[in-house]
Amino acid sequence: MSSVAGERDFLPTAPIENLRLRAALLEAVRAFFRDSGYLEVETPLLSADATIDPNLSPFVTRYLHGNSELYLQTSPEFAMKRLLAAGHTAIYQVTHAFRNGEIGRLHNPEYTIVEWYRVDDTYRQQMGVVEELVRHVFMVSRAKAGASKERAQAFTTSRPFGRLSYKEAFERHAGFDPLTIGLEEMPKIAASRGTVPPPGLAADDRDGWLNFLLVEMVEPNLGQNLPEFVYDYPSSQAALARIRRDDPPVAERFELYIRGIEICNGYQELTDCEELRERIRECFPDSSSTMKRLLNSRLIDAMEAGLPECSGVALGFDRLVMLAAGAESLAEVMPFPFSRA
Repeated sequence: MSSVAGERDFLPTAPIENLRLRAALLEAVRAFFRDSGYLEVETPLLSADATIDPNLSPFVTRYLHGNSELYLQTSPEFAMKRLLAAGHTAIYQVTHAFRNGEIGRLHNPEYTIVEWYRVDDTYRQQMGVVEELVRHVFMVSRAKAGASKERAQAFTTSRPFGRLSYKEAFERHAGFDPLTIGLEEMPKIAASRGTVPPPGLAADDRDGWLNFLLVEMVEPNLGQNLPEFVYDYPSSQAALARIRRDDPPVAERFELYIRGIEICNGYQELTDCEELRERIRECFPDSSSTMKRLLNSRLIDAMEAGLPECSGVALGFDRLVMLAAGAESLAEVMPFPFSRA
């Protein structure tokens, strides 16, 4: 027999007023892209292709009548780029995405993502699109939900969102240049601030240390009074973004922060299939089945056929709704998070 608490687990975790707001904001997002000339598309949630990011763990399954692995998508990126290669020029999608092992106040293994691409746009132009979208969402929120009016007011101002480079963000909030600092200096900086690295952070993991210090020292300060873009990340954190050959080189990507919370990730998209192959070989051991599968992905086929110059953005819809509603966790704006799925 179930416990009293268990008997209530059928209920949603989000109050009905937040779910009504969520529905209104979902409608607002679709209206924004429709009015901006984007075509809404749908791509498979289950695919033979999977992310090349070794830091992301997809859910894996098998088809009953075959022996190949299939993956719930961590983002619709691969399939949407195949559509661009087939001739689409401005597309968006609102869909569910999945990341294994990610759960907490700001993470759920299944979440809603808004992803879009436009041919010939630069990643800096797409920062402007993100700013317009976020303003639009908060204006709708302000009109629909009295509880979020005060919070929405800060983001419907005419003041432009902040923009600073990854280097500038570290220099301002952590006191060092992340692109040139010696790896041996980062543990000393952490110790001087009294921050303890997570178990398993290897002494030679430069990006791991940068991400740790970003979370501990930089992110809490970002976008506190007004949303703030951070752009031009270390080239080692490019994923599928284009690398600009500065000294040192940087990845042409950006993230938007609102009150210390990352909302989206945007790229000047990599279009060179040979460079993608090289990145895959660098990320995975030569003998791994993952490397072999990625080197034979349909994305590489599409890039060989011709992926046009483009930029794209992936935005966490649940987090945006959470901020618009004045909530403190994703469970307050989604009906059934992982614990009640």
